[in-house]
Amino acid sequence: MHTTTQDDPRSARATFWLIVTTVFWGGSFIFNKIGFREIPPLDFFFYRFALATLLMAVLCLPRLKKLDRGTLKTGVLVGLPLAATNLSFVLGVSGTSVSRAGFLNNLFVLLIPLLCFVFWRERLDRWSAGGLFLALAGLWLLAKGGVDGFNQGDLLSTLCALFIALQIIAVSRLVGEEDVYLLSLIQFATVAAVGGVLNVALPSPPFTVTWVSVGALVYCAVFPTVVCFTLQNAYQRYTTPTKAGLIYTMDPVWSMLGGTLLLGERLTAEEWTGCALIFAAVVLPLGVKRLRERYSGIGCEAEGAAAD
Repeated sequence: MHTTTQDDPRSARATFWLIVTTVFWGGSFIFNKIGFREIPPLDFFFYRFALATLLMAVLCLPRLKKLDRGTLKTGVLVGLPLAATNLSFVLGVSGTSVSRAGFLNNLFVLLIPLLCFVFWRERLDRWSAGGLFLALAGLWLLAKGGVDGFNQGDLLSTLCALFIALQIIAVSRLVGEEDVYLLSLIQFATVAAVGGVLNVALPSPPFTVTWVSVGALVYCAVFPTVVCFTLQNAYQRYTTPTKAGLIYTMDPVWSMLGGTLLLGERLTAEEWTGCALIFAAVVLPLGVKRLRERYSGIGCEAEGAAAD
């Protein structure tokens, strides 16, 4: 008989460290915004992943001899949608508030089942379908309440949610028994390579930096990139995807708090309502599924099995 997650200390640790990852991810919105004051978004994008690749390569030194063609190929295939995700992320955040970008990015939770339904005819449950309509209402209120309506930054942040969903689906369908740390290294290197090509093709005017923007860059390379990937790989196995999804919905909450308290961003009443509707659209389907898991015991058995 498996130990339930409530009794297994590894489950409690997993919950704690996955919450920590949401804090780091929420912080990435703020520190990207701070970095963009001096470093153009495309340059920030490239330097972040170049540094993350270097750091991950150092961490993977004992594993590099295990790197084979299969891991290299898979890493590139899942790295390309990760590059699209982060490119649309930096361009989106640079064009809208971190509060709006955070909630729009979180739409990936709804887009995953929708994409699986469209491409593989997997069942789309009524709660997820209802969440999509609720999210559309939230998007309408965001567009209505914003000074510039639904601007280019909002559109790119929504597009980022699509790329996040595609990247998650790619990982679930392409990644097999590869070393997850080497896979992360190849992913980061792929994103850095894309950033390098874009910087050559679309060079930015000369710019100067201070320790503030350098610190923002280092934060984004270390914490929401290297550290969060490592924590996910280490701890997500001790919980169910539904519970992990619920934890990850905290990302926009941290970005909103940071935007309000640190950057002085202010939302109108309609924008607040739109963000709340998008948040509810994501949380309600996951919450219902989680309650069903707990009621049936499926979640506890799955988490206990992972812990064993």
